[in-house]
Amino acid sequence: MTDYDVLRVFCGPRGEYGDEVGVVRNGSLLPEDGERQALAVKLGFGRTVFVDDPERGVIDIRTPAGRPSFTGTPCVGAAWLLDVPELTTDAGVMGARQDGEFCWIEARAEWAPRYTLRQYASAAEVDGLAVPSIGADEPPLYAWAWEDEPGGRVRARAFTHRDEGPGPDPAARLGDPEGAADAGDTGGAPTAVEEEATGAAAMLLTERLGRALNITQGTGSQLLTAPQPHGWTEVGGRVLLER
Repeated sequence: MTDYDVLRVFCGPRGEYGDEVGVVRNGSLLPEDGERQALAVKLGFGRTVFVDDPERGVIDIRTPAGRPSFTGTPCVGAAWLLDVPELTTDAGVMGARQDGEFCWIEARAEWAPRYTLRQYASAAEVDGLAVPSIGADEPPLYAWAWEDEPGGRVRARAFTHRDEGPGPDPAARLGDPEGAADAGDTGGAPTAVEEEATGAAAMLLTERLGRALNITQGTGSQLLTAPQPHGWTEVGGRVLLER
């Protein structure tokens, strides 16, 4: 097995929660597309990063389902791990910076995959949502509500297609093995899984609202965002090296 690091990205204030990302620091060991995709499937993380040039920050992002040109969570994690001023993905070159306990990237919302951004009346309503069914031709759902609108505090949950979610056993990864067993019984319906932290969707919401946000997502992950001039958006959070 190729060596890899495991990061938790967008952790809470005490280092809890966050979304797991696998990072293969020496991507040259797996130069072939098929090899990388097979490893991403085997590892089972929602996002796996292959580092092609650690000094220039050139990375290749994989999910179990394919190769997105950009998603926020693996970029924040890779920027923290590599400690570089820029990252390069298929989508383009983005800025990166460390700021105390937070790591930030500056990217364009237009690079993000599509999400349905659906506002609810209260954070309690978002908390009470059941995992929905999402058709194969429908975009993932980002459900959100204001916790404190003047202060920019948002409660959010993200639901994506099962084959693009956090590994083959997503509920167990979030600490709910009984839920994992239930989630497997879909009755043939197109069923979503919940993502613990989603930087790309947070960027899209920031672009829509045009203001800085402090987002609590999933079971307690924290994402910070801020609109920047000329169509750029910053997204940042805490990153921990799990192993």
